[in-house]
Amino acid sequence: MISVEKRGYAKTGSVNSRSILAGFVGNILEWYDFTVYGFFAAVIGALFFPSEDRVASLIAAFGVFAAGYFMRPLGGLVFGIMGDKLGRQKALSMSILLMAIPTTLIGCLPTHASLGWLAALLLILLRLLQGISVGGEFTGSISYLVEKAPEGSRGFYGSWTTFGVMGGMLLGSGVGALVTTLLTHAEVHDYGWRIPFLLGSVVGILGLILRRGMASDDLIERLKRQGRLSQSPLRELWHGYRNRVLKLILFIWGFAVTVYLIFIYLTSYLHSFLHVPMHLALSANTIAMTFLMCVTPFMGRLSDRVGRRPPLLLAFAGFTLLAFPLFGLLFRGTFTAILLSLMLFALMQGVLQGVVPATMAEMFPARIRYTGLSVSYNIAMALFGGTAPMTATYLIRATDGNRWMPAVYLAVAAAISLVTVTRFRETFKEPLE
Repeated sequence: MISVEKRGYAKTGSVNSRSILAGFVGNILEWYDFTVYGFFAAVIGALFFPSEDRVASLIAAFGVFAAGYFMRPLGGLVFGIMGDKLGRQKALSMSILLMAIPTTLIGCLPTHASLGWLAALLLILLRLLQGISVGGEFTGSISYLVEKAPEGSRGFYGSWTTFGVMGGMLLGSGVGALVTTLLTHAEVHDYGWRIPFLLGSVVGILGLILRRGMASDDLIERLKRQGRLSQSPLRELWHGYRNRVLKLILFIWGFAVTVYLIFIYLTSYLHSFLHVPMHLALSANTIAMTFLMCVTPFMGRLSDRVGRRPPLLLAFAGFTLLAFPLFGLLFRGTFTAILLSLMLFALMQGVLQGVVPATMAEMFPARIRYTGLSVSYNIAMALFGGTAPMTATYLIRATDGNRWMPAVYLAVAAAISLVTVTRFRETFKEPLE
């Protein structure tokens, strides 16, 4: 049991191992649900948006992928205000239930062949519900774990939230690799693609059980007693912290693009444009993401020793300078070359995954932290994260099949975030407000 004291609003509560587990395992379960769509985008495009132009079907499928992200700011606003007023625990329990139900229903949807355009409409609606849910999950778990962290360990504790996100993506990639390896191409298109979505029902049950075991969230009651509870978190955020919101959005631009171009989009990119068998692309992705997860907590711990800025600057500089060489490796088309490229990408991404959560949490005071993180982060994800696969596919088509365009977009986004980080002040030794 870990007792924690913070200057400014002393903590008398405690956090147990089950609470930490629930804080990041909830992310695993939620992000498995949300990102498994991306791994089967090529199949979904053919089944729900049939077209003689395969690229057009893929763009439509990734458009629906992006639609979920456009709902994230709304979800972030709803869950952020709920979390700042009623507590982190309640908001986190609601978010995971709202994710599991639509995910399971996607696995039951009739395709265009059975229901026509209505199938696509239902898919979009369910994807929007998923977006609302995920809008409050990641930032809520960051608020919860970073606030519970002992002095000098915020980076390490915060890194477990992204560990959970990557775990969810890894689980989706692993299930996808298993399905596409064990089933034939025809079987995957017939019924196999449904299997990962139908597991959403199991996800919901496990998530609710874990979230019930979280340590009590006494922060809201303490703020209430001290007369510091925000009556309007959104208004306070706008009037006092909008410059930080803008900085955070630009900061997350590169983070979002590097995550979704590499670990969500590249499986479809390798299959659709480089003609790599899907099971090989998913297998390489799964191995790289396993490595990424292992790196993440160590990078969080490192940021507690050397600060947040140095590793962030190094990672974004790496993405800017190495985007083209590593995409050149992908073009070789061999499993070894693809895996090496993804492993190097994973190393740089591991730095970001380990350091970003604490960096964001340290930008806002407790009374509006959940709202501030949720609104800022989810606006960035809606604009740059969910649209990254669609944007990359569109750029390839707009340039007559130029396969380098994803690397161009990756390098530009990373450069923008690199410049933004140079404007950050170092906060790793400062107490949470």
